[in-house]
Amino acid sequence: MSEARALWVDIPREYNAASDFVDRNVDEGRGAKNAFIDSQEALTYQELQNRTFRFAGALSTLNVCREQRLALIMLDTCALPVAFWGAIRAGIVPVPMNTLLTSDQYRYMLKDSGAVAAIVSAPLFDKIEPILCDLPDLKTIVIANGEAGSNLSFDVLLANSEPTFDTVQSCADSTAFWLYSSGSTGQPKGVKHLHSSLMHTARLYGQKVLGIREDDLVYSAAKLFFAYGLGNAMSFPMSVGATSLLLADRPTPDGIMSLMEKHNPTIFYGVPTLYAAMLAHNNIGKGAGSDALRLCVSAGEALPEEVGKRWREIVGADILDGIGSTEMLHIFVSNRPDDITYGATGRPVPGYEARLVDENGHDIADGEIGELVICGPSAGEGYWNQRDKTWATFVGEWTYTGDKYRRENGDLYYYCGRTDDMFKVSGNWVSPFDVESALASHDAILESAVIGKEDVDGLIKPMAFVVLKESVEANEELFDTLKQHVKKVAGPWKYPRWIEVREDLPKTATGKIQRFKLRAET
Repeated sequence: MSEARALWVDIPREYNAASDFVDRNVDEGRGAKNAFIDSQEALTYQELQNRTFRFAGALSTLNVCREQRLALIMLDTCALPVAFWGAIRAGIVPVPMNTLLTSDQYRYMLKDSGAVAAIVSAPLFDKIEPILCDLPDLKTIVIANGEAGSNLSFDVLLANSEPTFDTVQSCADSTAFWLYSSGSTGQPKGVKHLHSSLMHTARLYGQKVLGIREDDLVYSAAKLFFAYGLGNAMSFPMSVGATSLLLADRPTPDGIMSLMEKHNPTIFYGVPTLYAAMLAHNNIGKGAGSDALRLCVSAGEALPEEVGKRWREIVGADILDGIGSTEMLHIFVSNRPDDITYGATGRPVPGYEARLVDENGHDIADGEIGELVICGPSAGEGYWNQRDKTWATFVGEWTYTGDKYRRENGDLYYYCGRTDDMFKVSGNWVSPFDVESALASHDAILESAVIGKEDVDGLIKPMAFVVLKESVEANEELFDTLKQHVKKVAGPWKYPRWIEVREDLPKTATGKIQRFKLRAET
């Protein structure tokens, strides 16, 4: 047994994740403690248990059967964890879906998943109603967070159900829930995750790396329908009996700092673009509004060194940068609270093994650039209806991430870019992230994206798309200054030959820059 595998959580074969995350907290005396707080209510662990019993029973009355899929198109309120854990308790597979999609995207995901029922937040129903005639498998719609109209009401459904239910005795290796990948380069893919997966990530990253405690109050700007947000705001705090703040609205610097000032969370989770936007806010200061803030986390894209250092200087809390994926459920390489190297992604999370391989799958040495592959207990069991992509990504016990990395000192990993985003200049690999980090360290730049573009001789050179900070004027003098700055910071061959100013950059809902869209425009 490898040293990493020896750290895997010992989970019994007969295991239902709802019993571990919900019922255990009640059994251990935390029933009266708040599990979740949203803008309308606070939900204790005892109330969560009661409502998940009721919801599990209600699913039976709706003829939703074991192992069928239940779509959750829900805002971040206390209703979402009730639906998620209630479905798992009943042996039904919840499928949280991005709340920012179009009707066409929902049509694809609902068809692909074969969901027989959906819980939809009232403000989102106008995206679902026009496509119902195209979804013959979807028999039942339940409306949460508002008026149900002619549909079933989530609140009424709970009220009419009994607060008792015999939790399904699932296998630890059976499918508990799905998450759809962000689809940054095509249609999203449904990743099937097991009952054991959530506790593995909670123990190995949430507890061993993050050090989450029972007395923590956490807020994640990343929503619960993301793998990142699901761990941040649900499985990690619930694994130790902590409390999570939920915000239904889209996170903005103003909204986040208002929430931070009101509730004083101890842990904050964001993405690099959000940290940069908050640093550009006039009112940013110590704790970003929270007097109790002790730690921050970043994932989704690599955190520029300059952003991390400025946040620590202005806010007074460190950001733990890390990389995770929907396929692995959460972060598998990360910095530590006592071991932070800004500009590096960090070291493998306890229980996970990392390798860098070349195009032929052979291991490479320190200092070389290769694809990051990961072995860990939270890997998905594959994609739904995507056999070829499953084979390409999940290769034995190793998961291919599609991310290019460089390793130093045996176990310290530096992000270089997505496999499809890397390009060579004068025979040397150029990481878009290196150029973007250099641009981010200049006072004029709010955010940037870099791609490879052919020049008049057919040779590939860097091109930068930048969003300027307020009051900064775009002109040739600024562009020349930026080019010289990149030459000095990143290397003379890496400077952008072209710079284009944009009001914003194309991103996925997780905040990842969609460079392929920029490449398509050039």
